[in-house]
Amino acid sequence: MANTDSVRVRLAPSPTGTLHIGTARTAVFNWLFAKRHGGQFLLRIEDTDRERSKPEFTANILDGLQWLGLAWDGEPVVQSERIGAHRAAIGQLLASGHAYRCYASEAELQEMRERQAAENKPPRYDNRHRDLSPDQEQAYIAEGRQATVRFRIDDGASIGWTDLVRGEMRWAGADLGGDMVIARRAPADTIGDPLYNLVVVVDDAAMAISHVIRGEDHIANTAKQILLYGALGLALPVFAHTPLILNQEGRKLSKRDGVTSVGDFRAQGYSAAALANYMTLLGWSPPEGMGERFSLAEAAAVFDFDRVNKAGARFDWDKLNWLNAQVLHDLDPGQLLDQLRPLWAEAGWVDQASTDQAWLESLCALIGPSLVILRDGLDQARPFFRRPELNEAALTQLQSPGAREALQALLELLGEGPLTLEQAQDLLTQAVTAAGVKKGVLMKTLRAALLGSLQGPDLLSTWLLLQPSGEAAERIRRSL
Repeated sequence: MANTDSVRVRLAPSPTGTLHIGTARTAVFNWLFAKRHGGQFLLRIEDTDRERSKPEFTANILDGLQWLGLAWDGEPVVQSERIGAHRAAIGQLLASGHAYRCYASEAELQEMRERQAAENKPPRYDNRHRDLSPDQEQAYIAEGRQATVRFRIDDGASIGWTDLVRGEMRWAGADLGGDMVIARRAPADTIGDPLYNLVVVVDDAAMAISHVIRGEDHIANTAKQILLYGALGLALPVFAHTPLILNQEGRKLSKRDGVTSVGDFRAQGYSAAALANYMTLLGWSPPEGMGERFSLAEAAAVFDFDRVNKAGARFDWDKLNWLNAQVLHDLDPGQLLDQLRPLWAEAGWVDQASTDQAWLESLCALIGPSLVILRDGLDQARPFFRRPELNEAALTQLQSPGAREALQALLELLGEGPLTLEQAQDLLTQAVTAAGVKKGVLMKTLRAALLGSLQGPDLLSTWLLLQPSGEAAERIRRSL
């Protein structure tokens, strides 16, 4: 394990979309590692893609991290505000000979790529402008060509590092695709917009990042960035490349798989505690005896990279649903009501200041044990706020032998106002005797009448909730 004194890690999301589950999992691992070692978890908004970066995406990312409980230290660094430092670093590389201006046109580069494809060769820049003479360079400038800035990558270079997840890593310079563009096209006497690999190195160094923790899809970038660290004379951080999140077919999780953003999980009714818990399990194995259900704080007390897997982590909806159900089932009725009330208010069933607290908490106590996600509380509570239609199974039951007689007998016995459980049970016994039917016939028929279905929560509790308002009697009359 590398030295963890003064741990400083960072999350560096690009605000070109909403907070993705993969980015959130990276945030969780960074946060856990920082807390384990008493370090700092920093945030940098990488907004240098001017066309695609939007303030609403930044707001979504910040809100999602806060909702998950991943508080960061200090103010977020905004990458676009540091472009002067990025250009200064490029100027340093040009002056030292580690970088040069490339005047190859897009048409020339496209012709090169097409030729390589025809020869079944991997795409790579052929370094054609690496060693232009001053006269050649002036000739291109006279043509009006603009130049990118490229960083020299020696094909014979061997780049290595000790990865906290993957152990000893080594890359050959020849496998990095030729000299790397570090600034976009611009007139010859200027430096264009700096690009990802350069700005990440400059900003991580400026933020004194000790450990760079990110997905395995950045491994090739790491090799390139290590060369930049060396050319700029900067101290190298420790790297950890975490496994990708995969779908059930073993491919990288993408939008084609449906829900992938934290906001979507939140809107569906997953709790922050369950989602954060589950993301911790996506690639990390808790110590023996810890189990799979825990808080972020509990995970932080034992988290380290020796238990992070190299293989991709398959997203398991069943496990996430189980964790979320456990969180919801642990809530007392008042706590569950606090979470369900906004959904019920949005549906127009209650208002935020509804005073019938006891009735609402009783409803939460009834449906709570069967909830998997919070939005299940809409479907399961709907029959208590809106009179349900009678489905086919309910209609069949209401027309079965003895059903009408059983309901009629119960309705004649039924008074107004609330009932106790004992009173309800006594009324059922009396109705069964009066109608001359088996108790099962009455119970099944009463469920059809009250809920419009033969499925649903505990029947007697349902009846007791619908009774005080007179709704139970109204539904029985409708069924008759």
